[in-house]
Amino acid sequence: MCGIAGSMALRDGRAIDEPELARMTGTLAHRGPDAGGTFFDRGVALGFRRLSIIDLHGGDQPMFSEDGQVALVCNGEIFNHRALRAELQAKGHRFRTDCDVEVLVHLYEEEGPDLLRKLNGQFAFAIYDLRRRRLFLARDHVGILPLHYARTGDHFVFGSEAKTVLAHPGVGREVDLTGLDQVLTFPGLVSPRTMFRGVSSVRAGHYLLVEDDEVREVRYWDLDFPLKGDAPPARPDEHYVETLRELLGESVRRRLQADVPVGFYLSGGLDSSLIAALVGRTTPPSHSFSITFPDAAIDESAYQRLMAEKVASRHHEAEFHAEDITGELQRMVWHAECPVKETYNTCSLALSALARRNGVKVILTGEGSDELFGGYVGYRFDRFGRGGGGGGGLDEALEDDVRRQLWGDPGLFYERSYNAWRESKMDIFSEGVRERFDDFDCLRHPLVDTDMLAGRDRLNQRSYLDFKLRLSDHLLSDHGDRMSLANSVEARYPFLDIDVMEFATTVPAHLKVNEAGEKYVVKQAAQGLVPPEIIAREKFGFRAPGSPHLLRRDVEWINDTLSHERVRRQGFFDPAVVDHLKARYLREGFDVHPHLGDDLLLVVLTFGILLDTYGLADHA
Repeated sequence: MCGIAGSMALRDGRAIDEPELARMTGTLAHRGPDAGGTFFDRGVALGFRRLSIIDLHGGDQPMFSEDGQVALVCNGEIFNHRALRAELQAKGHRFRTDCDVEVLVHLYEEEGPDLLRKLNGQFAFAIYDLRRRRLFLARDHVGILPLHYARTGDHFVFGSEAKTVLAHPGVGREVDLTGLDQVLTFPGLVSPRTMFRGVSSVRAGHYLLVEDDEVREVRYWDLDFPLKGDAPPARPDEHYVETLRELLGESVRRRLQADVPVGFYLSGGLDSSLIAALVGRTTPPSHSFSITFPDAAIDESAYQRLMAEKVASRHHEAEFHAEDITGELQRMVWHAECPVKETYNTCSLALSALARRNGVKVILTGEGSDELFGGYVGYRFDRFGRGGGGGGGLDEALEDDVRRQLWGDPGLFYERSYNAWRESKMDIFSEGVRERFDDFDCLRHPLVDTDMLAGRDRLNQRSYLDFKLRLSDHLLSDHGDRMSLANSVEARYPFLDIDVMEFATTVPAHLKVNEAGEKYVVKQAAQGLVPPEIIAREKFGFRAPGSPHLLRRDVEWINDTLSHERVRRQGFFDPAVVDHLKARYLREGFDVHPHLGDDLLLVVLTFGILLDTYGLADHA
C-alpha cells in the first residue's frame, strides 16, 4: 500500500516544481515510509510514497511502459496480477519488475480505461499518457483505497488523501458545510463530498479522464442487484453455502500474496473469525491481533482467544483504556480528515500500531460481510415488514417527499426519519450557519443513483444504501484505510473481492435474513470452521467510550475545544446548545447509545480538532 500525488497544469498554468511536489508527497509519509519517486513532463507532476509489500527491491514507482510513453503511480494491490501478467507476456509485453501493479501499465496500452473490467484488487491509481497528454485516475470497485482531487483555476490536483491536495499551493482551506451536514446526518461522509470545500473524493467504481483541460467522470462498476422479476433460477440452499465458502477461500488465498508477513484482526465476531479460519487452512500459523477492554460490558477477549487458539495463531492483544482515547483523538482526526460520532477509530489506531510493532505490514479483516449479507438489525426489520415510517399527516407527507428525493421511493425507510432529523439538527448550528442552511442542506444534494434501487427487494435496497453511505467512505475510509495506514499497515478485505460481491447479489433474501437471524448463509458457511459459540452469538458491534466519558475525565484541551468562547468564535455551532449538551452529558449515569444514538458532542469536539489541525477558517 502506498500514497500517490500529482498535478496537471491546465491552459497556461505553471507546472509545480519539485519542492511543491515534495510538500504534497510529504503528507503521505505514513502511507509509504519505505521509498519515494517523482516524474515531471510538460506541466504534469507525479509523486509517490511506497510501502513495500510485493517485490521489495524492484517495485519502486513511477513505473513506465517499454517505450516510456505511459507512466503509472498506484496505491494498492492487483490480486489477479499473475494471470494478467501471463496474458500480457503472451502478447509480447516485457516486464521490468515482479511487482503486481506493473500490469496496469501494459493493460492500459492494450485496453485503455477498459482495463478496469479485468482487475481484481483494491487500488487508486493515476496513469499519464504522454502521447495524448491524458491523465487517467481510477478508484477500486468498493472504494477501499482513497483518491482525492481538486480543480483550481489552472491546475488539476490529486492525491491519496485530502491533506495531500491541500498541500498544493493553489488549493484553499475552507470547510465544506454540506460535508459537515452529511456527518451529522448519515454514518459519515459520502463521496464525492469531503470536509474541504473544493476538494472532492473520486467515487467508488468510478474513473476520471483529464484531457484537453476537461475533467470527465465515468462509472465502470456498481453493486447491481437483480430486479424482483429477474432473480436467477432457484438453487438448493447448499449451493449458496458451498459457493460462498469456496469464493471466500480463494479470496483469502489472493490476499495472502505478499513478500512480508501477513496477519489478521480478530474482533470476536463471526466475520473476522471466518477469515481467520480460512487463513488457518491456507498458511502456517499467522499473527492475529485484538483490542481488549477492562470494561467487561464491551470486552470480547474470550471469543477472540477462542478463535486464536483454534487456528493456532500467534495472538497479540492491546488493552484499551478510556484515557487512551484522549491521547489519540487529535492524531486520529488528522488521519481521518473528518469529524466522527464514535471514538472507536482510536481503537483502530491502537490495533494497527500493535500489528506494526510486531513486524506485520499486511492484515486481513472482515468488513463488508454485514453490508453484503444482511448483518444489521435493520435488515431484519425490512425482511419482516417492520421498517419505520412517517409520523402521520403533514409529517408523513414531508418525510415521503424527502425519501422520494433521496431514494426515488417514498416508502423506502433507511436508518431514520430524515425530515424530522433535519429539524432537530438545525438547533446545533449557529445562527449564521442556520441562515445559510438551504444552500448546504445535504438532503438537497444527490447521494446515490436511484435507478439502482428501483424495482429491487427491500433487503437489497438497504444493502445498496449501506454500501454507498456506510461502507465506502466511513468503514473503509475514516475507520479502515486511514487508521491502518496511519501506522503503515495495509488492510485487505476478503469479503470485498469482486467475485464475492457479485455472487452476493445473487443470493436469495431468505438466505441472508430469516427467522434464524441475520447473515444466515455466512453462518452456514462457517459451520465446522468457526466455534459454535461464535456463530451463535448475537451481533456485537465494535465500540468504545463516547464523549460523556471524555468530559468526565476533565482534560484541559478537551474543555478548551468545547468552551463557550471557542465555539462562539469559530462560528459553526451554537455555543449555548453546546453548553446544554455538556451539562446533559455530564449527568450521572448518562451515556450515548453506541448504535442508536448520535454523539453530537463528539462531532463538535472532533470538528474543533479538524479546524485547528488543518488551519481552517472560522465561519464569518
